[in-house]
Amino acid sequence: MTRPARAIVADDEPLLRAELVDELRRLWPELQIVAEAADGDAALAACQTHQPDIAFLDIRMPGQSGMAVAQALVAAGKAPLFVFVTAYDNFAIEAFEREAVDYLLKPLNVERLAQTLGKLQKRLSAPAPAQDLSALIAAVQRQIAPQPAAHLNWVRAAVGETVKLIPIADVIYFAATDKYVAVFTQEGESLIRTPLKDLIDQLNPADFQQVHRGMIVNLRHVQSARPDGNGRVLLKLAGRPETLTVSRSYVHLFRQM
Repeated sequence: MTRPARAIVADDEPLLRAELVDELRRLWPELQIVAEAADGDAALAACQTHQPDIAFLDIRMPGQSGMAVAQALVAAGKAPLFVFVTAYDNFAIEAFEREAVDYLLKPLNVERLAQTLGKLQKRLSAPAPAQDLSALIAAVQRQIAPQPAAHLNWVRAAVGETVKLIPIADVIYFAATDKYVAVFTQEGESLIRTPLKDLIDQLNPADFQQVHRGMIVNLRHVQSARPDGNGRVLLKLAGRPETLTVSRSYVHLFRQM
């Protein structure tokens, strides 16, 4: 290519999107990030407007999925080189490799990203014939729909400007705030953007139980439960000084403790 390569980055998690953009600029200074998007609809519009050479697309985003965006661009005959980003390693990775479409797993691995950029630079310097991505897209969409998400093994939480990876076993409880969900561990408090109602479906019910409209507790960290005399239950936690109150709707979970 005689002009600098152009790219868009689409991910609904702003901290991870910012991390990817920062690493792209560091590893490939000549690459022009012409747009960022927080959902699939904005990603598709950005691709149609800017005609990038590369699109980094999160597979699961609000609105259209990354795969749906790719499918629309392929159908329009204006497909850039796709790099799919996913937190799950079961989305037809073999199909990605077989179709010469690259992928990145979350959390971001800088060494893996550097390898991806090397592949992209080679493709752009000596473009290969356009490939039919329809089979890949169909295969991934079939896998996305029927498979329940695996239980979380860790959460990505914000501590200031830093993204911290917290093993799910270390989480003592989650508590909803006005805009975020607070994650409490023995070390302190962090924030995530996942709503509590979505989070509960991703947690192992053998370990995590909702005890209040705005709170989920890791039962493995509950030291004791005692009635408060008003129909509720008070929980003492290992590793945290505060006592949590179980609302009347969830008291039955602790009657045997």
